[in-house]
Amino acid sequence: MFSTVLVANRGEIARRVMRTLKKMGIRSVAVYSDADQDAAHVREADLAVHIGGAAATESYLSIPALIQACLESGAEAVHPGYGFLSENVDFARALEEAGIVFIGPSIESLHAMGDKIRSKQHVESHAVPTVPGIAEPGLDDDALLRAAENIGFPVLIKPSAGGGGKGMFAVDRLEDMPAALASARRTAASAFGDDTLFIERLVKNPRHIEVQVMADTHGNTVYLFERECSLQRRHQKVIEEAPSALFENLSEGAQIRARIGEAAVNAARSVNYVGAGTVEFLVSDDRPNEFFFMEMNTRLQVEHPVTEEVVRANGQRLDLVEWQVRVAAGETLGFQQEDLSIEGHSVEARVYAEDPAGGFLPSVGDIFEFLTPQSQHVRVDSALDGPGTISAYYDPMIAKLISWGADRSEALKRLDAALADTTVFGVRTNIDFLRQLLARKDVQAGALNTKLIDDAGQPERQRISPEDLAEVAYSLRSTSTSPSMSPFPYQSPSTHGEWISPWQLGDGWRISGASYPTRLALEIDDNLVEVSVPGEQEVSGVVVLPHPTDPSTVWAHGTSGTFEIRKLTRTQAVARSRAAKARETSAGDPEARSPMPGAVVSIAVQDGDAVSAGQTLVGVEAMKMEHAVVAEVSGTVKILVSMGDQVSKNQVLARIEPAA
Repeated sequence: MFSTVLVANRGEIARRVMRTLKKMGIRSVAVYSDADQDAAHVREADLAVHIGGAAATESYLSIPALIQACLESGAEAVHPGYGFLSENVDFARALEEAGIVFIGPSIESLHAMGDKIRSKQHVESHAVPTVPGIAEPGLDDDALLRAAENIGFPVLIKPSAGGGGKGMFAVDRLEDMPAALASARRTAASAFGDDTLFIERLVKNPRHIEVQVMADTHGNTVYLFERECSLQRRHQKVIEEAPSALFENLSEGAQIRARIGEAAVNAARSVNYVGAGTVEFLVSDDRPNEFFFMEMNTRLQVEHPVTEEVVRANGQRLDLVEWQVRVAAGETLGFQQEDLSIEGHSVEARVYAEDPAGGFLPSVGDIFEFLTPQSQHVRVDSALDGPGTISAYYDPMIAKLISWGADRSEALKRLDAALADTTVFGVRTNIDFLRQLLARKDVQAGALNTKLIDDAGQPERQRISPEDLAEVAYSLRSTSTSPSMSPFPYQSPSTHGEWISPWQLGDGWRISGASYPTRLALEIDDNLVEVSVPGEQEVSGVVVLPHPTDPSTVWAHGTSGTFEIRKLTRTQAVARSRAAKARETSAGDPEARSPMPGAVVSIAVQDGDAVSAGQTLVGVEAMKMEHAVVAEVSGTVKILVSMGDQVSKNQVLARIEPAA
């Protein structure tokens, strides 16, 4: 067994791997970039090594820096986590040349399954069904356009390298293909360093079901049943569960489960796979007996905890990271297929720093309060152990909440309660959106498909309840005035003993002895709200904390959700009201602004071009997401940024001189 293992990752997965290493008595080594020097995974490791700049290419994606960290720390093995270099053949080869064990599959397996085109062609000859399409190396845009016409629309464009849904585009019409191909190639090149694409028939009413496999170096390969990952947004998983709701609701579900499990094992055995891996399938909700191979992820998955929560080997829970380490050290799996069973149901929700009602744009900034539920039936895998920073350089996932229940209904209820008890102050999150999603009747019934979230359209912003608003407003009123019921001239500590008139206090005191309601102007989620605050307010349990650097702003968490609330002066409120009326009567803003901090990755027009409202001007990328900034008015454009520029939120990227 290894004595020292380096974890070549960051955030919640680094903490999760180190938790198992500590349990096994193995010394853990963390690596960190400039942006992560104060991160939780750095503090929790036995040793931490700095590997470079904040950009991932200068640190977590730098093979030389990671190899050097291994040599400096004496690491005998590397656990790559997921993302970054976890499926990178060059990284595995460099470790092998340095005499360091890669806790993952062989270089040959990584090569065979790391490319979607190659893997699809490979498994077809090993009794694994695949989706109809064209998957050949080196296809240019013209070849893909011709193939799409032959396959028939709708089609799905997919990058051959990488995963996580990045660079995937569903296209319904031939005329939309060129723009989709260009965006897919750009995203694939940026995220994976390879812009090779292929296309498949788009399966209608699809469900995304994946099978967890585990294999050792002694020829033993088993499947640890399936996970349902159909709740996705733009091909990025949002909520996952085990076992599949589809199979649980079918009389022949056990038989389908066995068939899809064997297909996954066949795919793994076809490349002599070793370690933990996931074989992903597309299953039609209309014809659940049919399933098609999509890809094999040669690493641990983000959603692996739901498998750990429900799968039992001879009645005992499994730690997938522990078995990854043991298999990499040459040990034999301690169980066979017949030893495995399912107990209960588990559901996982990914908590992201993003704004669902604002197009799911990433929310960057400092988290000054982070509280998670304490329950024996809820597991929290988090990037943070308290306050922390969400950086524009990396994925915006804050934590994963994983519930367990005796059945699916109980697991869903426990997850919803856990989300309600999770408090994040400082950045916007998707928690309210997750709760709304879990409450949907089709989700409760297990009637899932991969288009469910996207077809629902833009989610509405959660509204603060009148009860929560009244308590927040009272808190703002009472903390912004001198003591209530002050008689006659008051000697204020804040004025160093200077005597001031009671008329200057603004506390609503009246000679009758009662306080008159105070009116406050509040900005809540960019909306102006005026509220009348009574002299007394019944406390209902809303958590209200002032922003650490902005005394006019508080964050509140209550029964209706989490909100950032700013108290406006009379002057600010009037200016906000006038600006809102001006926007209502205006054709649009002539200044095109960045909706998020990020990097300029595309410029679609040139200075002096005539542009139309709705036309794309600039592409901005942050946290693995590309966003198109469009013109709100027609006219002549002037571009104010260059390719590769780092821009801030609300920075003006282009200015349009409206047409006369």
